[in-house]
Amino acid sequence: MARIAGVNIPQNKLVHIGLTYIYGIGSKFSSQICSALSIPSSKRVNELTDDEILKIREYIDSNFSVEGDLRRDNSLSIKRLIDLACYRGTRHKKKLPVRGQRTRCNARTRKGKAIAIAGKKLTPLKK
Repeated sequence: MARIAGVNIPQNKLVHIGLTYIYGIGSKFSSQICSALSIPSSKRVNELTDDEILKIREYIDSNFSVEGDLRRDNSLSIKRLIDLACYRGTRHKKKLPVRGQRTRCNARTRKGKAIAIAGKKLTPLKK
């Protein structure tokens, strides 16, 4: 089992697809890694030798910020915005969309499950 950057890479996947399981490496960077280390695109993860796995691990460590470091950087950036109390920081704090999307009829994934206003009846007018 190939373990790179603290992530178990699936055995039956192609190498350039398996590398995308690492947080911070997408399809562009995974194909870049394979071409830099001259690993053929038709090779699967279970066909990699220990030497190739070691080369991939060292290349990723030296050239990319992945997994824990990248997650920490992202959370620190958001925390910095919240501490500054700028507009984006207040939107993060209130768990609302940050990049200008409307919230009147959308933003359900950000705001959470809709709560129905049930049991609220209009009071009749007194005469």
